[in-house]
Amino acid sequence: MEDEADDAGEHAEAIPLGDPCLVVDDLHIVFRVFGGKTAESARAQGIHVQDAEPPRRSLVKRLLGAGRQHVGAVSEVHAVRGVSFMARHGESIGIVGINGSGKSTLLRAITGLIPPHSGSVYVDGEPALLGVNAALMPQMTGAKNIEIGGLALGMTPKQVDERFDEVVEFADIGDFVDMPMKTYSSGMAARLRFAISSAAIPDILMVDEALATGDAAFKARSKARIAEVRQQAGTVFLVSHSISTIEAMCTRVLWMHQGQLVMDGPVEEVTAAYREFVRAHRQARSGGQAGGRRRKRNGGGGSQGSGGRARRQDKARAPDA
Repeated sequence: MEDEADDAGEHAEAIPLGDPCLVVDDLHIVFRVFGGKTAESARAQGIHVQDAEPPRRSLVKRLLGAGRQHVGAVSEVHAVRGVSFMARHGESIGIVGINGSGKSTLLRAITGLIPPHSGSVYVDGEPALLGVNAALMPQMTGAKNIEIGGLALGMTPKQVDERFDEVVEFADIGDFVDMPMKTYSSGMAARLRFAISSAAIPDILMVDEALATGDAAFKARSKARIAEVRQQAGTVFLVSHSISTIEAMCTRVLWMHQGQLVMDGPVEEVTAAYREFVRAHRQARSGGQAGGRRRKRNGGGGSQGSGGRARRQDKARAPDA
């Protein structure tokens, strides 16, 4: 959880909302992971992990595939668990949660990049996840990526040519536009991705931590572009660890924790409850690690065990906040 001085005291403008553009109904996302190390890493973040049952195969298939059978541990990571909500045209929705809460997985599922294990996603329009729909290629120049990205977003060659200079100016990459993207810094690449992804004013724009790599001027341009998307009846989803940025750009907040939707409501109400939860979570972790003790992997009385109890307790209280 971070607070930035340049966002302090700012609030997103409230505009009339349109019809529903997105319905997420009891969405579950499950990944299969191989090897015990990956499963233990997921458990350490509080993600629900269970051993996967091997599929039943006929005797012939078992004999034919005996040499190709995986011998390591197979587990299922339940990254998103029973999430349901509805979004309307013109909304700006922030998504908060500690690392491993399922925020990015949720966005990728909405755009269709990850198939749901169960549940449904209904979308009215074309969602654009920042940097994914643009199909950027690091070995090509920025100019070529602007062309390819614009076409991938459904723009015509003429529209790409008309907005080319605007994209370059927005990304503030100057003469680097004629150099391969692999030579760009992370900030330059993030700015170009945002400029391309928002050039076509998508129906649903999803921004996943991209604003954290820009300076104050880029953030101001991004706020203006997000406001432009909303004014044209578009919907914006913003994932950020900066609570002040969420408060400045969003009119509604979803709080994810351990793959579940803990809270959904107005910005002030949800961010206040989330701040309290993060403070309690930090105190529990720092209290368990006092004196320089190393965290125990198996939760046998170490800080991980106490941190897990604090998370469950705060999660249980959060909906009543």
